[in-house]
Amino acid sequence: MRLILASTSPARLAVLQNAGIEPLVRPSAVDEDAVLAANGPLSPAQTVLTLARAKALAVADGDERDALNGLVLGGDSMFEIDGEIYGKPGSPEVARERWEMQRGRTGTLWSGHWLVDRIKGASSEGVGEDGGEGIGEGVGAVKSAEVTFVDDLSDTEIDAYIASGEPLWVAGAFTIDSLGGAFIERISGDPSTVIGISLPVVRDLTKQLGYDWPSLWNRPGAAS
Repeated sequence: MRLILASTSPARLAVLQNAGIEPLVRPSAVDEDAVLAANGPLSPAQTVLTLARAKALAVADGDERDALNGLVLGGDSMFEIDGEIYGKPGSPEVARERWEMQRGRTGTLWSGHWLVDRIKGASSEGVGEDGGEGIGEGVGAVKSAEVTFVDDLSDTEIDAYIASGEPLWVAGAFTIDSLGGAFIERISGDPSTVIGISLPVVRDLTKQLGYDWPSLWNRPGAAS
């Protein structure tokens, strides 16, 4: 069975590949600001779940819908600190502000997941683990993890990290699986959640739709 990943995230792709799954990558073209504006004030959990759902449905119901035969997975991540949520900084200036604010502190990384069945064309509602709720076709869930940054991070290290370009296009302006990993003191929760996709959550959603997780294993060397 094929998993269709409605995301351009190299990190999400790598997590799935390491778990024995080679997904078909079909990025969505969702206007995130428009989606959030249409849904009113949302909690961090509701925000990432709403965006994950929009991305999954955009691909599942898009131009290629008749050619898709599998489970479509949408995902979204936001970083929360001091009650504010932050997505991708998008510029060196914003990334620097984020790191100056968060070094030595603890925040929460929220990751939303939404899975749509294009095999059965089924419509169902799901309830998520950390405050997620079913809001339409498919099933969804949210997972969170607390991230604590080192407190001795120097301005020189921040500048070098920003110059690498890595933090500009990831939620919270950091990664744990690449250059940014050295600046994180500890994680409380599922580490893959911080990367942007929780494998236990995706497995549970797969089961909710009536499929076995091993049926998604399709990479060379994965069990069949």
